[in-house]
Amino acid sequence: MFSFIKRDFASLIFIAFAGIILFFWGLGAYGLIDETPAKFAASGRLMSISGNWLTPISNGIPRFDKPPLIYWLMGLIYSIPNQSSWDTLGSFAARFPSAISSFLLMIILGETLLRWPQKKFINQRRTAVVTALSFALSPFVMIWSRTAVSDALLCGTFGLSMLFQWRCYVNANTNSWVYAWIILGFSILAKGPVAIVLMIFALFLFGIFQNDFDRLRRQLKPVYGLLVALGISMPWFIIEYILEGNIFIKSFFGYHNFQRYTSIVNSHQEGIFFFVLMLILASLPFTPLLILGIIKGVKEIKKNISKRTIMPSDSLLIFAISWLLAVFIFFTLSGTKLPSYWLPATPAAAIIIGQAENFEINIGKKKSKLFNFCWWSTVVFLILIALIFLLPVFMPNLTFINEINDNEMIDLSNQLINSGILKRGGICLLVSGIIGIATKKSLNINLLSLQVPIILFHLLAINPLFKLIDINRQLPLREASNFIISSRKPNESIAMVGIKKPSVHFYTNEIILYESNTNVNIINLSERLSVEKRIGWEGRQIGHPHASNSVLILIDNATSELSHWKSLNPTRLRDFGIYNVWRVDRSRLQEIADNFKKEYNLTSSWKDYNPEKY
Repeated sequence: MFSFIKRDFASLIFIAFAGIILFFWGLGAYGLIDETPAKFAASGRLMSISGNWLTPISNGIPRFDKPPLIYWLMGLIYSIPNQSSWDTLGSFAARFPSAISSFLLMIILGETLLRWPQKKFINQRRTAVVTALSFALSPFVMIWSRTAVSDALLCGTFGLSMLFQWRCYVNANTNSWVYAWIILGFSILAKGPVAIVLMIFALFLFGIFQNDFDRLRRQLKPVYGLLVALGISMPWFIIEYILEGNIFIKSFFGYHNFQRYTSIVNSHQEGIFFFVLMLILASLPFTPLLILGIIKGVKEIKKNISKRTIMPSDSLLIFAISWLLAVFIFFTLSGTKLPSYWLPATPAAAIIIGQAENFEINIGKKKSKLFNFCWWSTVVFLILIALIFLLPVFMPNLTFINEINDNEMIDLSNQLINSGILKRGGICLLVSGIIGIATKKSLNINLLSLQVPIILFHLLAINPLFKLIDINRQLPLREASNFIISSRKPNESIAMVGIKKPSVHFYTNEIILYESNTNVNIINLSERLSVEKRIGWEGRQIGHPHASNSVLILIDNATSELSHWKSLNPTRLRDFGIYNVWRVDRSRLQEIADNFKKEYNLTSSWKDYNPEKY
């Protein structure tokens, strides 16, 4: 039996320290990124304010796209006394569930490898650290662990549940089987029934590859386990159905689960090889080592299926391949495909990468040709990515950077060069590549030495990049929102036209009426201001004692130049970046809307069912 000693504890401390740096450093230093994170954050904050912890509500509309765990965790942080004084942008509280779930998974990944080192390990402690960092340094993990959505929470809870399933399979103690299923229940509350499907599929593949269904059934107790998971997750679904009725079933199960899987939603149509690309991108620059691990694992699987040569305690590689393959197959068959769908596979990929250097056991100076190819491919990836960062600094006219075309970040290319972000990031990656060359030539393979500069890369380049983007894209919206609140008349409603940014609702903490830029949207806005009702807000006819005769409109430059919006004769209050704040007379708005109805035979569309409405 493996027991912890000081060096093992030191390895966990290092993993924890790296996790804190990677996931929490500067977590609240920049604002929320539109559009989805702002919807999550607004719902979580409202739970804390209103005391309604059952139904997530964003912008006055029940939000049924995800179960409540992400909102509960956000709401708990928003409920901390004086939270707004140390989290002035509200973004730390919003991102905390994503960061903490990835952090905990990183710890358990390392601890699992320390407790059950696999056969032929060169250095079990180093492998544990490398595995944990391979997960944390995945580009996908770094992005979504700092994003206020439920994907990282699903990855964290599902990953923990999978690891505890394997640990129970290896060494089941009294009632230890229940922990994995309890965590699965929380995973269902993070994103829905997809967690159950992925786990059952992954365990089924593992049973085939490990050729050991009997032990799996005895140790994991899947029937009882599913009852435990459903016992934790189902009460909320039942209560929500009782409170909200069929609209909840139609939206959550019908649209956000069944329809997303069986058809293409929001134009997210990708080819059948989409997740091959995701597999490659999500593990950069260590993708060649991931492929090496998969090749080695497939060879072991072939041998094990026929002869059953792999002991349970040595089966982690096979388990990780089963896990990765389950995610790959399931989402490849999905109609809607998004990069974030690959996130639950990243812990499995990290396990495979973490064992890569152990595939090359020294026998004198003889080295595997396959290992050499994968190692040098990794070094080449590092150097190429480094050059992509450094080339704009030294040759700005010959790179892609001048091709960046974003009307909200017009001067981004010059800002990137002048900020030093590209230079610092390129140097960190170049150092990592040079170390890779040096360690290979010295015959002392050490994947950890490549990862340490990449930690610095994230601190010195990626985090400042997020902040630079925030200054360009979100700061004008925050300033406009503050101005709207300070200049708003009593009972005056607020609308945003053209570009629709849910963060404006989050920043103002007021109901925002969002409309697109066509003339039909003028009709929509006029009607909504008079008759629409939302939770915490309702439109009122002109002349009503509690109605305002004007409306504040936040409108982008391009939309403001359209003739049908210019015809509103607005009072232009102030500009913020590409956005303008208008005050529009509601009588004039209604007059224009009535003219469009008669002249073009148009009717409003705002009452149409739209599960993505906010």
